[in-house]
Amino acid sequence: GAGGGVRWARHGGRGVTGAVWWERSSADGAARTGILHTPHGDVPTPAFMPVGTRGAVRTLDTADLEDLGTDIVLANTYHLALRPGADLVAALGGLHRMIGWSGPMLTDSGGFQVFSLDPVVTEESLRFRSTYDGSTFDLTPEASVAVQEQLGADIAMALDVLVGLPAPRHLVEEASEQTLRWAGRSARARARADQ
Repeated sequence: GAGGGVRWARHGGRGVTGAVWWERSSADGAARTGILHTPHGDVPTPAFMPVGTRGAVRTLDTADLEDLGTDIVLANTYHLALRPGADLVAALGGLHRMIGWSGPMLTDSGGFQVFSLDPVVTEESLRFRSTYDGSTFDLTPEASVAVQEQLGADIAMALDVLVGLPAPRHLVEEASEQTLRWAGRSARARARADQ
């Protein structure tokens, strides 16, 4: 189809991160399919991503996920950072080794869960109380990246500022502008070239 074999988000012959890149397979108008190449395998897109909130998909083990044809699993940074903790996950060899999954993994930034906790939003961070023990945390774009790198995800998401909708246009614009600034901070904080 149109654009077959074209790599998008190229940088130096590789993806923007160097470790992950997307290749368009076909297109029909605005719709397109492709292959997302990651260090732990390829993911045909569009793709369904089961959610393993704390690394594991409830009621399924990795053999079940493989039998179902799962190509990628999403894990939740907020929950994993607080319990069992990113240090422990890293000590266990990262999410892949911890749960016994050899395929690609994506981690969210943790921001969505934090916004459900009514955080204090500043230019620097999101300040919130843990749902586990009530202690106070500051989640910065840099901290989100650092935790996701410890978890060992193939794809890490930048921390964003969420706005409950409907909302006045100016609030959505302000949140979008802050999210762009935080995306820049996230990119500068990135330390691992293998993710």
